[in-house]
Amino acid sequence: MKKAIMVAMLALAAVCKAPAQDVAGDWLGELPTAMGSVRIVLHVTKGADGALKATLDSPDQAVLGIPVDSITMEGSKLKFAANVVKWSYEGTVKNSSINGNWIQPHKMPQDFKKTTTTIKIEHPSAPPSDIDGTWEGVVNLPSLQDTPSRGKLALTFHIKNTGDGLTATMDVLDQNIKGWPAVAVIRKGSSITIEAPQLGGEVKGKLNKDLTVISGDWKSEQDITYALTLRRAKDAAETSKEAPAAAPAHN
Repeated sequence: MKKAIMVAMLALAAVCKAPAQDVAGDWLGELPTAMGSVRIVLHVTKGADGALKATLDSPDQAVLGIPVDSITMEGSKLKFAANVVKWSYEGTVKNSSINGNWIQPHKMPQDFKKTTTTIKIEHPSAPPSDIDGTWEGVVNLPSLQDTPSRGKLALTFHIKNTGDGLTATMDVLDQNIKGWPAVAVIRKGSSITIEAPQLGGEVKGKLNKDLTVISGDWKSEQDITYALTLRRAKDAAETSKEAPAAAPAHN
């Protein structure tokens, strides 16, 4: 009997001496949405008094610094809430992972992995490339037939060269989306890919010789392709040069 009690006490002592999980740092997760998946970054800091503070980023929606109003850690159990987006989260921290659920108000699984990779939405300037500018097109999506746009989704991409390479922001005015950054813009010769998982797919196409048209497809995350042609919009300066002079007024 004494031996059993001693074993139990040693086991309890081992649990009590187990190191607490350190949640300070940057954590990256992917959140599924109705359109696609967006990356969520949780930034956690710990003060000298041990108190935790945090903010959230949704870089694929160009939103940074969402305030976290409360965050607590008890053992390995993490809880936090961001009132501005009406989100709360409960999870378990284990080494470099957090496994848990968003509650808004229904539970939605969400896991985070510790990361040291910074996701940029601002980039150093660089001379423009030969495809910098605004590109516009319309893709027909059967899944949107019952919407006011009747399945026609107007896409606008603003491509820009930067010190980090080609980038793009996206507008989908029918969905009240403006200025969302593409995850990647990849160009190999005349082939170009614009990755947009937050919109549920990517553009894959080829540039014509005049660099005025990208002909290709919108490829969904389910590997379904829909024809898409993007045409380069003329900038205001070029349009004004081509516009005919106004006729003189007659008295």
